[in-house]
Amino acid sequence: MKRTFTCIVCPNGCEIEAEYEGENVLSVTGNLCPKGRTYVTQELVDPQRTIASSVRVLNGELPLCSVRLTRAIPKDRIFDVMREINRQTLEAPTHIGDVVIQDVLGLGSDVIATKEIAKVS
Repeated sequence: MKRTFTCIVCPNGCEIEAEYEGENVLSVTGNLCPKGRTYVTQELVDPQRTIASSVRVLNGELPLCSVRLTRAIPKDRIFDVMREINRQTLEAPTHIGDVVIQDVLGLGSDVIATKEIAKVS
């Protein structure tokens, strides 16, 4: 089977063609750097994604705090992780780097705050 990808790893944005059978990658062509081959192989064998979202904040000067994952998770678990994120509520103050969910769903990634939100007096 053949599939074409646009690489997102570096600014080149290479159009990469991969030939594969199941999870066996037979050939990768069109990449200008080695990162393209790695990207395409991972997309075919074990696609990973990161998530950026927001969580409700109580008693804060803002109603929402932005959050993100500390590492990529399997693509097929995005909706499961989003359900966990959506269940969260923080109490102000929040600080950049605060762990909102440690090791979310046992996937080896933490959900962390990416915004400072002061408490309303």
